[in-house]
Amino acid sequence: MFLVFGGSEDEISVTGYSDASFQTDRDDFRSQLGYVFTLNGGAISWKSSKQDMIADSTTEAEYIAASDAAKEAIWLRNFLSDLRVVSSVSRPIDIFCDNSGAVAQAKEPREHHKSRHVLRKYHLIREIIGRGDVRICKIPTEENVADPLTKPLARVKHEAHANSIGMQYLEAIPLVTFPVPEHVTGDVTNVVSEHRFRLVD
Repeated sequence: MFLVFGGSEDEISVTGYSDASFQTDRDDFRSQLGYVFTLNGGAISWKSSKQDMIADSTTEAEYIAASDAAKEAIWLRNFLSDLRVVSSVSRPIDIFCDNSGAVAQAKEPREHHKSRHVLRKYHLIREIIGRGDVRICKIPTEENVADPLTKPLARVKHEAHANSIGMQYLEAIPLVTFPVPEHVTGDVTNVVSEHRFRLVD
């Protein structure tokens, strides 16, 4: 498979997705978190790991995952700002989460009885959102492309999500046609097969 960047956007933009599977480890009852960031349809940063604390609910697990994703978004924002090629990073980076409770808690500026036992470091997401660095949004579960990072999926669904973050099979990548340079001689078959370029006279 190849990682392909493109998309239909006129402007280069970064988008994030976060997800969690509740208490997937039956030995220590920890949940699995995952997030992925794309740049015009191609993945540029991703993570899949076990959470370092035991979550009491699906909402808490999703909230922790979103918090991790928000911190990664800050790093990406600073990095891309230094490159000065992605002007859209001056605006908030959207992070999509499929859990309504986690989205609501992330936007809540005050302590809530449902989140008071969550480690303080995970509440950093509220400050990040408050500064306008990140915007957290609700997305349907079937559209959350971070889903394969937290659990096994059926092949069709897995491949659909993989395609959504720019992972494509060689056959699906369109050929790029350009003239053969004068200095190129001999058999160029290997170049064609490896890079999906078609050289024409």
